Amino acid sequence: MSLNLSAVLPDKEPRPNRILIEADLRPVQGSRFQPTGFPDLGAAVFDTHDGTRLLVESPQSMANRLEAMCWDPAGHALVPELQGLSYVRVEQDGSYLTSSITEAHRLNSPYILEGKDSAFFNQLKEETEGFAKGPLDMPRLAGVIMKYDVNALIHGLFLAKKELAGGRLRVPRALSAFVEAGGVRVAASGGVKNDHVNPQGDAKTGFGNVPFQRDEYTAEKITAYFNVDLAQIRGYGLGSQGEQLLVTLALYKVAKLLDGHLRFRTACDLEVAAAPRVTRPEGFALPSIGTLRDAVPGLIKACSSQFSGDNGVTLVNYAA
Repeated sequence: MSLNLSAVLPDKEPRPNRILIEADLRPVQGSRFQPTGFPDLGAAVFDTHDGTRLLVESPQSMANRLEAMCWDPAGHALVPELQGLSYVRVEQDGSYLTSSITEAHRLNSPYILEGKDSAFFNQLKEETEGFAKGPLDMPRLAGVIMKYDVNALIHGLFLAKKELAGGRLRVPRALSAFVEAGGVRVAASGGVKNDHVNPQGDAKTGFGNVPFQRDEYTAEKITAYFNVDLAQIRGYGLGSQGEQLLVTLALYKVAKLLDGHLRFRTACDLEVAAAPRVTRPEGFALPSIGTLRDAVPGLIKACSSQFSGDNGVTLVNYAA
């Protein structure tokens, strides 16, 4: 089936501003799961008018998981259907080190901007000089980012270095997501780390038997929420093909994540319980991962003139 985006990218008004997607999840086995936790806070439990809820996976963690859908960690490259997209590859002594797709801050990574090889930094500085003063020209900035890392237009970017237009260049996430659970209850348990050689040994140095407790949760309902900001994507001014590429990439990430990539932690292995539903715009359904996978290569080829590097890859050599 060919991809049809006319419901989300129509040629005339009214144009929808969001694609909102929800997917009900459940543990693949049993009923317990371990949510995300935070230092000095633990699990993020909160009360609403509907009762007690729990943050299962945060927006920042979901952004990383969605971006990982593009990457082949064994081959240190984009997955086959996405090859040709722009990104920065970092090598050290001729071997792969990292990339703008796998780095936490994407193009703002110190391995990209802080190494002795300053060629890329100087190029980026030259291309962003005009943004230091006055209102930010988002279409122009989007064109620069598209050139070097198209995924940063989906997942956001903050170029914090003062040498780059005074450190004011920010692009918020166009694709955001989180997972929440409702009707939650604590499932308390525990265990012990056994030392069969010296059970009474000093625990501070790793010896001895060490008991521990852990809190997992059960829930009446677990839901993943996804939000594609169409208004922001249109505001990039990349033209029809650029808009189609970004929206298709965003939907590809969502569909692929839901298609069996929901093992957030050892004790948090989830699966989709029912077909994902699109709550906005009316009449649109999330395309299958197969349809999106087939559509992406043609859109990449159509936008290839906007990408830098060899087949979209800009190489940076890192040396401390």
